[in-house]
Amino acid sequence: MTTRETDIAILGGGLSGGLIALALAERRPELDVVLIEQDEALGGNHVWSFFGPDVAKTDRWLLERLVVKGWRGYDVAFPGFDRTLDTTYYSVTSERLDYELRQTLAPRAIVTGQRVVEVTAREVRCADGSRIAARAVIDARGMRLSGELTGGWQKFVGRRLELKKPHGLVRPVVMDATVEQIDGFRFVYCLPFGEKELFVEDTYYSDSSTLDRDAIGKRIDRYCADHGWQIKRVLNEEHGVLPVVSGGKFDAFWRATGTGTAKAGTRAGLFHPLTSYSLPHAARFAAALAARKDFSAAALGRFSKDHARAQWADAAYPRKLAAMLFGAARPIDRYQVLERFYRLDPKLIERFYAGHSTLGDKLRIVAGRPPVPVGRAIAALAGLGETNRLRHGSLRAEGA
Repeated sequence: MTTRETDIAILGGGLSGGLIALALAERRPELDVVLIEQDEALGGNHVWSFFGPDVAKTDRWLLERLVVKGWRGYDVAFPGFDRTLDTTYYSVTSERLDYELRQTLAPRAIVTGQRVVEVTAREVRCADGSRIAARAVIDARGMRLSGELTGGWQKFVGRRLELKKPHGLVRPVVMDATVEQIDGFRFVYCLPFGEKELFVEDTYYSDSSTLDRDAIGKRIDRYCADHGWQIKRVLNEEHGVLPVVSGGKFDAFWRATGTGTAKAGTRAGLFHPLTSYSLPHAARFAAALAARKDFSAAALGRFSKDHARAQWADAAYPRKLAAMLFGAARPIDRYQVLERFYRLDPKLIERFYAGHSTLGDKLRIVAGRPPVPVGRAIAALAGLGETNRLRHGSLRAEGA
């Protein structure tokens, strides 16, 4: 058995673990950091996106070199109306994250192809028998769900495509809900990365976590054909099943993956409960952690739990809306909830996604006749609607 000593051991080389490693390299270069990933590539296989206002100006330094494409504005489309919003939108890819990590960290700081079998607040044991002793361990290996949370699922298959001819899109289509409504609320999401390069994702807000990749792949092909887009080749494909959280107990969720070790990312519950977006939360956490002075195991354990608990409290309102989406709206009618939301003031929409809704915003979102039966809406908002207990073992995908 070999033993290696380090200051900080980060488990999981995905979005949250990678951002923590980059933040520490930038702001705390005196710390010795080891990033441990069970796959050979860092970052997994994802496109992560965020609205410009989602990330505070003080945290943007962490993302500047990771953004592969940015746009001014985005489109949404529903059966009853369509709209262009002026909010900036940005995308990060796992390939860019992998590249920047390998350019920034020393080669010995990156350990790939290594499965972790045992973790404590200060020690990591790997499948090959090696051991890493650290001042502190940060567990960012993704979420584990065993019934502590309630809600539904956002599941998707996305393909990055090279087309034979230009697609003609000038900005992202964040939500095209004019498609046939299947398996809950369905929409298609498009990112124009180049004149002939397009990312197309078919997404579902569903009561079921079952993902039929072949069937969804065929729907993506049909969607492209309907828009006159001729596919030359598929450059990449990703898929995921992410929780949409309507309720639960924070302490029970935290205990499910241990209580002594510092946690980050979706393992700490750091994601938007309704959209499943995790990048803004990951950037906020990494920047805050890098600004700390005490990097002992006990201090980081307290910091990560306190940070996650505060985020959980701040997300109470989006969880109520998720309860209305899953507990009040029939699956075939769920699109009406989002259609109504996107008719509201653009600044209100920006604040909602960024987690900064005002009291006036919250009242405006639910004011008037809801697009679901009134009795069911009231029951859902009061926590009386029926929702699923979320059980899915380990979830390594970190959000859209």
